[in-house]
Amino acid sequence: MADAAATPEIEFAQVTKVIEGKTILADVSLQVARGERVALIGPSGAGKTTLLRMVAGVLWPSVGRVRVLGTETGAVHGRSLCQLRKQVGFLYQSDNLVPGLRVAHNVLMGRLGKWSLWRAFWSLLFPREVERAAASLQRVELQDRLWALPGELSGGEQQRVAIARLLLQEPKILLADEPVSSLDIRLGREIVRLLLGLAKERQSTLLVSLHTLELLGEGFDRVVALQQGRIVWQGPPAALTRDLLQQVYGAEYRTLQLDALPLAGRTA
Repeated sequence: MADAAATPEIEFAQVTKVIEGKTILADVSLQVARGERVALIGPSGAGKTTLLRMVAGVLWPSVGRVRVLGTETGAVHGRSLCQLRKQVGFLYQSDNLVPGLRVAHNVLMGRLGKWSLWRAFWSLLFPREVERAAASLQRVELQDRLWALPGELSGGEQQRVAIARLLLQEPKILLADEPVSSLDIRLGREIVRLLLGLAKERQSTLLVSLHTLELLGEGFDRVVALQQGRIVWQGPPAALTRDLLQQVYGAEYRTLQLDALPLAGRTA
């Protein structure tokens, strides 16, 4: 676990985000240290995706301040903002692979931030640095799928290709927005363990929003629970209780069958 006294790599200071008159995040304050692995939980519409997009520098606060890697996101533009975004890798709910391109091309997109426009265009015709793509695929146990098309892969394999692409990007911060929502629990566990392992190995900061709470015990340092745009609880996974989850999820509690969730924490 990261040293709590270290300078935070991610900091939200009383952040409110309003989109089209609707408050998505309300007075959020949060610090995440370098190398910390944090899971975001909460019902649909709680603000998890918006929080991640603000870390990525895609959205900015309506009120308050967001600092990422020492830079206030709302105060940089143009080249400086692009440089910041290159240091933040984002794994989405869908893998965002280009269907008509081979796995090699999709993985090599992780190098676009380091290539000139001409080199990137040329690589579409004659892939450059294929050995890097192959090595990255080997890390996610897909070295034999280098020249496959995305449509030839299973859902879990497609997500692993997306992770291989992140490896080539070499980000300091890894974000994942419900990356296992379309996978069964076995495949979901594989993807989450892979993300946690890579973050630990590279000492990268990891934020993952999860709807599958069975995966919280796979190695996260902290859980942050959101409800209606506010942080309502944070602590180690072992401290979660059934009463707390009922309060956080409300009507979704039974829909998600959280009564069956094994919890280390006792009912409050």
